[in-house]
Amino acid sequence: MERRAAGLPYVYNDPAIIDEQYGDQDHLARYNRTMPSEHEARRQMLHALMAEVGEDCTIDTPVHANWGLHNVHFGKHIYRNAMVSFVDDADIYIGDDCMIGPGTVSTTAGHPVHPRLRRLRYVYTLPIHVGKNVWIGSGVQVMPGVTIGDNSVIGAGAVVTRDIPANVVAVGSPCRVLREIGERDRLFFYKNERLDFDPNSDELP
Repeated sequence: MERRAAGLPYVYNDPAIIDEQYGDQDHLARYNRTMPSEHEARRQMLHALMAEVGEDCTIDTPVHANWGLHNVHFGKHIYRNAMVSFVDDADIYIGDDCMIGPGTVSTTAGHPVHPRLRRLRYVYTLPIHVGKNVWIGSGVQVMPGVTIGDNSVIGAGAVVTRDIPANVVAVGSPCRVLREIGERDRLFFYKNERLDFDPNSDELP
């Protein structure tokens, strides 16, 4: 537990760790058994489960987390779709107004490459930071230690192994910046599909 707290490689199946982890997972299993219409019950449970959670946040079920969301920090107005996984052995920070697609994985944990260390069950952890107003597409995997900047879009299926700056579209495996978000994105909502209104106008449809 001391090595884990210090950010050093540690043995993940040590009883002092695994017993606490199973307890957090038990609490999350109860959340996964709630009905979709039980909005207030889910809201209260998220406040009990998570490190912190702002107003108007949704996590659709099923959801998995190594530590039962205990190390996940949400800002406000976040939507996380179903079948997501938080490998929250270290902290995961997600800023306001983010949308995160189905089947995504945010993993703070990894295993050393050297085979002896893996055979001895060593793991290391690095926190993840996601900025405000980020859209992470379906099937994206975010790796340990990654930071994603404000307003960026991560394309479906990407594997994010290094930091992504703000205000860009990034895709691929490994994930790379495709382009900056610009004027054309104000006019077109998808490929050549043009918006029928100005998104910066005070009078939106």
